[in-house]
Amino acid sequence: MATFDWPNLLRAGIHQLGLKPAEFWQLTPAELEVMMGPGFEEMCLSRSGFERLMQTFPDGVEGSDNG
Repeated sequence: MATFDWPNLLRAGIHQLGLKPAEFWQLTPAELEVMMGPGFEEMCLSRSGFERLMQTFPDGVEGSDNG
């Protein structure tokens, strides 16, 4: 069974689709996928994606523009 990144999906549903939380939770994953359109999974930052960003752009590195 596929796992879902519910926090990021909820964020996308509320911010991108303008859904109220109750409306979001009434949807099935298939309905949400149709509403988000093609490639919706790539729009949500996963935990592993976030960890890759942290490794690529660490905070507080001397001489960088991001710290």
